[in-house]
Amino acid sequence: MRRLQLVLSAAIGAASLLAGAAAARDMDPLSALFNPAPVEEGRPQASAIARELIAYSGPYGAGTIVVSTAERRLYYVLGGGQAIRYGVGVGRPGFEWSGSRYITSKREWPDWTPPAQMLRRRPDLPRHMAGGLSNPLGARAMYISGTLYRIHGSNEPETIGQAVSSGCIRMTNDDVTDLYSRVHVGTRVVVMR
Repeated sequence: MRRLQLVLSAAIGAASLLAGAAAARDMDPLSALFNPAPVEEGRPQASAIARELIAYSGPYGAGTIVVSTAERRLYYVLGGGQAIRYGVGVGRPGFEWSGSRYITSKREWPDWTPPAQMLRRRPDLPRHMAGGLSNPLGARAMYISGTLYRIHGSNEPETIGQAVSSGCIRMTNDDVTDLYSRVHVGTRVVVMR
């Protein structure tokens, strides 16, 4: 009986989450989760790794972002035994990292200024690039404390699920826009290898 109550409670929680997103877009709840709204000023970006509402029994509380670089997945913990799982691109060999940090700021369609370390490796990069569809940071960026890294969108959705970045966590523009709407400055970010 207790298990049935937990399953029903989780189902009701998921239904209310999806109903809110669906109402905002005049869609049925499941379509709202699995058919993301187009990113403003740009086309939707599909990925072979679909966003999913999943059962979650990990040690982190509601509102935590958990990144598993080995799985190449990001989990946003909802609480009530649930999380949203997103596909991500992660740091390539030599650029892996782990630790517990937090979001220090958020930007929509952020400008990109490559850090000096990156410019030394890649002197061909622009010194500054205004936000927009061709910008490598994509539609949204969430800056991670104590690092040069961000959780950000991408103008290369085909890289999601791969280890290709210089340490940042890449998402499709659709997925990063969804995550951005859920998190706030101060949100805990746990990155695990």
